[in-house]
Amino acid sequence: MAESMHEDLESLPRGGFRCRLCHVTVANKPSLDDHLRGKKHQRLESLRSIRQAQELCSVFVSGFRKGTPASELSDYFQAYGEVISVVMDKDKGVYAIVQLQDREVLEKVLAQPQHSLGGQKLRVKPREKKDFKYTPPRKQGSAKREQLSPEKLAQQLCQANDVDAQMSLLVQLFEFSEGERRLRDLLVTLFQEVFLEFFPGSAILPFGSSVNGFDVSGCDLDLFLDLEKTKKFQASAKSPAEPLAEDGASPEPDTRSEDSILSDIDLASATVPEVLELVATVLRKCVPGVHHVQVVPNARRPVVKFCHKESSLRGDISIDNKLALRNTRFLQLCTEIDERVRPLVYAVRHWAKQQALAGNPFGGGPLLNNYALTLLVLFFLQTRSPPVLPTVARLKELSEDEEQTVVDGWDCTFPKDSTQLEPSSNTENLCTLLAEFFNVFRDYDFAGCAISLREGRPLPVTSVLTSEAGSKLKLGPFNLQDPFELSHNVAANVNKKTVLRFQRCCQAAAKYCRSLQYQRKSSKGKIWGLVRLFQPGATEAEVPSASGLVIDFPLTLAVLPAQSRELLCQAEDFHQQWFRKVCAGIAFALQDVLKCSCSEAQEGVEQEQQAVTEGKRGEELTEVKAEQPLAGSKRSLDEEEAGSSSPSPKRPRTDTLFPEGQSMTWNCAVWHKVWLGRRRIRRQLRGPQLDLQQTAGSLELEARVSEAISQQEGEARPADPLLQFTVRARAAAGASGDHDTRIRLCFDPAPEQAAAFQEFFHFLQGFLPRAVEQHLASEA
Repeated sequence: MAESMHEDLESLPRGGFRCRLCHVTVANKPSLDDHLRGKKHQRLESLRSIRQAQELCSVFVSGFRKGTPASELSDYFQAYGEVISVVMDKDKGVYAIVQLQDREVLEKVLAQPQHSLGGQKLRVKPREKKDFKYTPPRKQGSAKREQLSPEKLAQQLCQANDVDAQMSLLVQLFEFSEGERRLRDLLVTLFQEVFLEFFPGSAILPFGSSVNGFDVSGCDLDLFLDLEKTKKFQASAKSPAEPLAEDGASPEPDTRSEDSILSDIDLASATVPEVLELVATVLRKCVPGVHHVQVVPNARRPVVKFCHKESSLRGDISIDNKLALRNTRFLQLCTEIDERVRPLVYAVRHWAKQQALAGNPFGGGPLLNNYALTLLVLFFLQTRSPPVLPTVARLKELSEDEEQTVVDGWDCTFPKDSTQLEPSSNTENLCTLLAEFFNVFRDYDFAGCAISLREGRPLPVTSVLTSEAGSKLKLGPFNLQDPFELSHNVAANVNKKTVLRFQRCCQAAAKYCRSLQYQRKSSKGKIWGLVRLFQPGATEAEVPSASGLVIDFPLTLAVLPAQSRELLCQAEDFHQQWFRKVCAGIAFALQDVLKCSCSEAQEGVEQEQQAVTEGKRGEELTEVKAEQPLAGSKRSLDEEEAGSSSPSPKRPRTDTLFPEGQSMTWNCAVWHKVWLGRRRIRRQLRGPQLDLQQTAGSLELEARVSEAISQQEGEARPADPLLQFTVRARAAAGASGDHDTRIRLCFDPAPEQAAAFQEFFHFLQGFLPRAVEQHLASEA
């Protein structure tokens, strides 16, 4: 026993011990002693001893006819002594393990030179000895499909004939198995029965991924507890004179009883958190197999989270989310209208998950959620020519009078029956649609418009903000309007970094989709089609070359003071005013903050030369757009910039630089290495004497940092500048069309300084957009 115990233990290099038998790691000797005396270790030791004793007294038997019962084998070996058990091969029935009473009986069996049963010669040999390995028993009732490894997925996708077949296969591999679908139906039925006992007239209704047509094995089970009839029942129980329910059933005995769960709460006046606590109590005490019940009252839609123990299925229950039911039915309708919808959504969602753009397992955060990605695909299909899907407004027009539906004040009308709708005349295949999806959104002004599935087009944020519903819309770097709740931006959590990464990944994916490796199956056994597209980081965009030095400034109305924002949105020349504001911020940041020399370019020759340069690079700029540093690159010296700002100490000397049209060009020179060592100098300038308003991100402080760097290098200006470059600001022309509000800043360094300019440009990528935002926010 001591020897086996020694074999079970392993000393770890950094201290501590590991028990190989139990797969447990402990920090020190006392903890190890406690573990060795514990029930788990003692039980496994005992189990191992029993298994080893069984091996010593067992024989491996094969050669009998398939289908031979265990009782027949037992009877045969009883002639040599007592037989303890016979374990048959359950899969093929071609061998058996026969455990005998002791070693003496075993030796008698093995001493027999030949064994035969039913005319068949048996092969009998001692049972092979194997190392004891403890495997925890698998939970019963789990209908989850076995998790597909990336290798297995790639192997199966490569066997398909074309990309369309790959996408269809992807749906089959990810959707619910029949067992999982039945399990979820049984759980919904169980919940319905339990809650009906405590909340008469209530209904448990599933929504979300489980039923909207985009189910993925293992996804959460979202449930809505409808208490409308329960509230009426409770009201009628308190007022006996009131008529009975429509179905004639009277809930009075339940709701009036002192033991009723509704006796101490009025559902009509109770708050959502109070009712959810009641729901949580029912889950904990009355629903078999449910544990880890938790109320989340502060979410946008408060819920009760739970986990079903036997199936390991997680889910949540909400009581104030009727719109989700209509959203679910709308997604179902879209899958019924056109069979291409499901494969395309599954492909885009898996691609986004593999590129770390979506699929946060803990929820929240700055990543896209599956609902937002699904709506983005549906919007894309609405905008094809001809459209694959109709707009929500068109669906309303096609609805009958009895199909008119309003939920929480929002018009949620669309036809119930998809067969009443005419099929789309669009004949594009899945391979083409996926490639075009990436092509459309690789250069899209997500911040300057609100993507509307109701209208099937991007709406200018100015028109959205001036509308009654849109005025409550939370604008951000990615604006995607819910098809029914028009004041809800389903991508409001997404930050600028995620948007830039999403566009970068779309650019790279669009480029890959133009290759034969995507379009055709490899005849040499190489990965092709979706497989390479799904590889994390496999299609990252290249580092921008000197001809692709571009910084985009998206619309950031949120940084403007409320009054300025309102006046700007109401202006007829909104685009020109916004362009002027951004150009003023750019000039101020370069000239007053970074101490560069900036002068407006002369009309004529220089402008014409700049235009020629822009024309040459036009197509390349849509391929490779400057953005945040790639993974693994050196971190910017100014990443710690804070979002706060302080009022500008003086009026920027850039009034003469305001453009008259939609383009502006400056000739600039850098005299000192103002991009190096800024963090260190910023820390030195911070001190007790520093005004509290001069935070780490204030433009005044940043200007002082530039001055300090200049003084360190020598206050006198060098004879020749370190860098010379031309900057041209112009209105972007992306896939969002005339509503594109982005300002595109194109840099052209002197030819001999192209390589040296890269480091300065890398700094500007992070610094310049923040500085412009702070300048806009400081305007009165």
